[in-house]
Amino acid sequence: GMAAPALVHFAFNGDTATQDGIGIPMATDIAFALGVLAILGNRIPASLKVFVVAFAVIDDLGAIIVIALFYTAKLSVWYFAGAMAVMALLLLLNRVFRVMSLLPYLLGGALMWFLMLKSGIHATIAGVMLAFAIPFAAKDGAAASPSHRLEHFLHKPVAFVILPIFALANTGIPIGADWLQSLASPNSAGIMAGLLLGKPLGVALFCLVAVTSGICQLPSDLKWGQVIGAGIIGGIGFTMSIFITNLAFAGNAETINASKMAILLASLVAGTVGFLWLRFTGKPVTISNS
Repeated sequence: GMAAPALVHFAFNGDTATQDGIGIPMATDIAFALGVLAILGNRIPASLKVFVVAFAVIDDLGAIIVIALFYTAKLSVWYFAGAMAVMALLLLLNRVFRVMSLLPYLLGGALMWFLMLKSGIHATIAGVMLAFAIPFAAKDGAAASPSHRLEHFLHKPVAFVILPIFALANTGIPIGADWLQSLASPNSAGIMAGLLLGKPLGVALFCLVAVTSGICQLPSDLKWGQVIGAGIIGGIGFTMSIFITNLAFAGNAETINASKMAILLASLVAGTVGFLWLRFTGKPVTISNS
């Protein structure tokens, strides 16, 4: 689900000024993908929802790794080493000393964010690293783990404040008379083809290889048509794709605007086609009272 969209974009933009946008179609917007699945209700099995969440999280983590590796202009080794030292300390607090209070993790996360920012690597990486450092399992007798408490606390502010603000602040697109021509550019074509074709193709092929090789099994309530539908839903890039766009083409407003337009159009098509695909290929799942 990550390699295929990137390869599709590279096929359009290899050895050009816009090849830095290779990471744009790699990501999946988890919130919007889950929103589409929620509308489908009981027409899709629970295993499909778990599958979409899993590959969307992996896609976004992969996109963040791409940001760290390929969108870092210069690296300050000492600041980066400091950030790694803080991460190691937080892991010790978690794995060795079993500290369950959120305060030391949040303070350490803030320090790690500052050091990562100063290192030249995008500070978003610090947030991902912090998530792995906070304990997932609760102590005996505890109602919830620190990560679950933090997730519960942040869910509504993120869903109803942060994401809408991000969307409003980053999707403003001035549409000129040449908007159709901008969509025909290799970069825009690569983004749309990567999200609409590369994403479902990559997801379906990876699953096919994994199942036929015996690495895993397809859940009994999941059909191959639904796997393809999940891949289509994965083409909803939106927030993460826009975020990577701003990094890839910083200072080039024209390319950024054209990329955003391609992302929005592809995400709209992916969401609509994915919804219709799963709506008419799935049957309502009935739950037995027995």
